[in-house]
Amino acid sequence: MCAGFNQELRQRQTQSLVLAPQLRQSLKILQVAALDLRTTIQEELQANPTLEELSLDNVSLDRQPTESDSGNDNADFSSDSSDSREELQFERNFEILGKLDQDWRDYMASAGGNNTYTAEDAERRQHFFDSLVGETSLQEHLLDQAHMADITPEQGAAMRYLIGSLDNNGFLTASLNDIALLANLPLKTVQEAHAVLKSFDPPGIGALNLQDCLLQQLILRGKGKSIPARIIKDHFLLLTRRRIPEIARKLNMDLDDIQAAIEEISGLDPAPGRRFGEDTNRSVAPDVTVEKVGGEWTITLNSDYIPRLRISNTYKDLLAKGTLSKEEKDYLQEKMRSGKFLISSIEQRQQTIEKITREILRRQLDFFEEGVAKLRPLTMTQVAEVVGVHETTVSRAIANKYIKTPHGVFDMKYFFTPGYQSAEGESVSNTSVKDMIANLIAGEDPATPLSDQEIVGKLAEKSITIARRTVAKYREELGILPSNLRREYT
Repeated sequence: MCAGFNQELRQRQTQSLVLAPQLRQSLKILQVAALDLRTTIQEELQANPTLEELSLDNVSLDRQPTESDSGNDNADFSSDSSDSREELQFERNFEILGKLDQDWRDYMASAGGNNTYTAEDAERRQHFFDSLVGETSLQEHLLDQAHMADITPEQGAAMRYLIGSLDNNGFLTASLNDIALLANLPLKTVQEAHAVLKSFDPPGIGALNLQDCLLQQLILRGKGKSIPARIIKDHFLLLTRRRIPEIARKLNMDLDDIQAAIEEISGLDPAPGRRFGEDTNRSVAPDVTVEKVGGEWTITLNSDYIPRLRISNTYKDLLAKGTLSKEEKDYLQEKMRSGKFLISSIEQRQQTIEKITREILRRQLDFFEEGVAKLRPLTMTQVAEVVGVHETTVSRAIANKYIKTPHGVFDMKYFFTPGYQSAEGESVSNTSVKDMIANLIAGEDPATPLSDQEIVGKLAEKSITIARRTVAKYREELGILPSNLRREYT
């Protein structure tokens, strides 16, 4: 007997957390980078008429609340019970929302914080935005050259297909035959366009593979028959394996000449299109600066790109007059609540970043004093416990954020890293271990480079126990070749 199918209706009760629009906005502000925060705020300024950005004059001359204003607070900017319950629920679920019940006039009176907003600050911020330039993609760069090239319309059509077939390194991702079929053009036309493309800047663009790319760069330099070109053309496999003595035997040349030719090859660009990568021209503005001033470490938040906001006096006065209809009054009250929440979220963002940075400074003080070699293991949970927030809040707060230190500008995530325990009980981060490996390889004898197992032994002498496969992994992450490919013959 076959089992039958039946249908039945069941009712089930479940609980789920739904992110309200204001909460999503607060999380977005917490996560966004310094340079992108202004765009986010400008979008809200466009959508909320009760918000306005403070000018220099308004920062210093903005009127203070009067007694009549205070008397009207509860009448003109009161939230209903459902709004209050919703905000309190946000606060319980996400500590980043701050004190949501604080009166909005506190934010207006503070006018964006305690820091003095000077003409010099405004000039510096405006200079930055005036200095930003648009990025030019690889395709745009090549199309500009194609427009100036002496080619036929058919070759121009083929050129556009060729440029569209390049990968991020500048290599062709399809064969010329495939491109000819796709473009419905004669193969000869595509080949002619390809020859013109390979003469464009950057040198080596449009190559079929790495060997073709390197050889083309030498040809453009007028060295198509040089020793480096012969090595690339006839002995490329031996070159990739650094079989220098074998190359010398095949070319019947001295090792010194072969070594000099390989050094010239190493100066060529193996990925000419990479310089036009998506993030090539992206500016990174540190969200916070940690520096030593007068012998004391100081933390300075970057507020140059954050507009100073307040609730517009015009709309406050409209509410105070009591001449608005219920719909108009409700609309303005809702927009003012939204504006208050935005200002609160911005202030909470800055406070959270400062608290996290202060704890990073405390735990990574040796790094700030001496450098990367002194970086210690650190987890987000450790910082969250001290700061008084959830681990996920720390993760959001450090996303896309940068710290300017005496040793350079670092992603905030850089300071959170697992590590190892030395024999003396000292914690060492894996970043510091990578730095040690890089220093060991930098100081090795080129004729007898250190193997991964020998590096393990060197680290053991420093009381750091690490597996050979881990050394190999870190070496690869550092972009360092294995010992057999690092060996230089004399």
